[in-house]
Amino acid sequence: MTVSHNTQLYQERLQRIEDAVALRESDRVPFVYSTNFWSAKYAGITFEQAMYDIDRYFDAHRQVIELLQPDAYSAVLFPFGVAVEGVDFKPMRWPGHGADPNATFQYLDQEFMTADEYDDYIFDPTGFYLHKYLPRIAGRFKMLEHFPDFPAAMEWEVVGAVSGFAHPELQTGLQHLFKVGEQTAACYRKLGAFVQAMNQAGYPLLTGAFCKAPYDHFIDTLRGSKGGILDMYQRKDKLLAAMAKARVLLLRNVKPATERSGCRYVFLPLHWGLDGFMSPDQFRTFYWPELKNIIMSLIEMDLVPVVFWEGNCTSRLETIADIPRGKVIYRFEATDMFRAKEVLGNIVCLRGNVPASILNTGTADDVDAYCRKLIQTVGKGGGLILDGAAGIPDEAKVENVIAMAESVRKYAS
Repeated sequence: MTVSHNTQLYQERLQRIEDAVALRESDRVPFVYSTNFWSAKYAGITFEQAMYDIDRYFDAHRQVIELLQPDAYSAVLFPFGVAVEGVDFKPMRWPGHGADPNATFQYLDQEFMTADEYDDYIFDPTGFYLHKYLPRIAGRFKMLEHFPDFPAAMEWEVVGAVSGFAHPELQTGLQHLFKVGEQTAACYRKLGAFVQAMNQAGYPLLTGAFCKAPYDHFIDTLRGSKGGILDMYQRKDKLLAAMAKARVLLLRNVKPATERSGCRYVFLPLHWGLDGFMSPDQFRTFYWPELKNIIMSLIEMDLVPVVFWEGNCTSRLETIADIPRGKVIYRFEATDMFRAKEVLGNIVCLRGNVPASILNTGTADDVDAYCRKLIQTVGKGGGLILDGAAGIPDEAKVENVIAMAESVRKYAS
């Protein structure tokens, strides 16, 4: 059977990634393209247009992928404009809506679960979400306060509880969500079509699903930074019990998402367990155990966790080495990659970490020199995927991004 050129390229690129994950040497170090809005900048559209005009943004993404010819790329991870605006999402400012049309989205640190609501969450997280949490985070979810409390109904009362759907605010609100849901589903269908087109063009996807560390889940979306940090001191047992509950819920939709996307790489961005936010002892108590449980569960599902340590976690390297060999990608932003190679090089694939400062303000020669050092030192023996520290920053110079992409074809590890 004759294999098409693009199919062969797809298989070669994917194999290069899989070799890196398994810590095997291949013909060269792979390069992955990931960004928020650099594709939009390159194509000359605003970040606001990228969020609202999905066709134009996917075309911009395609242009950049064809320019850089990466071994893999990350899909569009930011929320679609029609969705965040359609539900009146409170925790976020996004381009053109609270932020400049050419500024990236900003997540607002707020408390949406009070300290005395841990018991409610632990006992019935679904009920807590429906009746309390969701109405607080989005104006269009406020009508869910009137959603019938079915678990409290007995026998035939379950049938009678449907009378709750007669509430006018609930009816109006649901009708609005039906419309927003259709618009958002259309965006996801276009995303699926884009992924398929890139597959056929020979470019694998490297983000098939999303998950989080349970501690980050509580800080980012429920308790806020002040509440969550205080809870380590004032509500230790409640926090640990709630995180154990959250872990089960966070994992529930991951496998189906990878099956829909056709990609078994799961993105886990980490925020609050890094150097400067908690002590090593706190990390080993509140952060690492449940994160490790998440990682192990994903591995058992035959998925590949892509754990993004945002910020610096150099002091954690020995602790986070306690995982199976050749099963996980650790993506580092500000961590010392050369120290990480010493500690983790025989355990986990390293991804990163060309600094934003060099990509934004340096020269192509500066980028080339940094990439060469990474490839020849961290990439020695296999186990490196080249990427920007936090992907390609929106402000990066075009010539610098090209230099990074070309470096993997210039230098052997």
